[in-house]
Amino acid sequence: MTLTNFFREQLEREVPISRRVVARVPEGRPDWKPHEKSMQLGYLATLVATMPGWIAMAIDQDELDLNPPGGSTYETPEWRTTEELVGVLEGSAARARVALAGTNDGFLATPWRLLVAGRTVSESPRRVVIADTLCHAAHHRGQLTVYLRLLGVPVPSIYGPSADDRVF
Repeated sequence: MTLTNFFREQLEREVPISRRVVARVPEGRPDWKPHEKSMQLGYLATLVATMPGWIAMAIDQDELDLNPPGGSTYETPEWRTTEELVGVLEGSAARARVALAGTNDGFLATPWRLLVAGRTVSESPRRVVIADTLCHAAHHRGQLTVYLRLLGVPVPSIYGPSADDRVF
């Protein structure tokens, strides 16, 4: 199996799980957070919904500068309803699918860089960046399920039944 096929299959397993989680994010509470040092619910939910798009970024761009000279041009997707949040996830996943379909394993071996203010802080083969992205997304999705639990929202099944979703 090629790496591109492996990553496509992994994406197709993970997106439905993320969809179940973001579909439970309550509306009207974007500023809620469980602790003063925690991310806000709206920020975390948006992060989970946009992370599949990082796969496309790792393929379509050679680098990302988190603090580029002149400022960032990135605009965080806005959503007001849970349905719109799910749409953000779907668009992000669609970009990842297109990027994976248009690349090959040889290209995934080429370097990708993360910069801060023009300075390289990390450089890895794109395949490593994509693998790390999928793990990172699972981490934040798990974090989001904790927020759901604390808000009294039933937590959907992830890799098996949850206390709230026994049907798997």
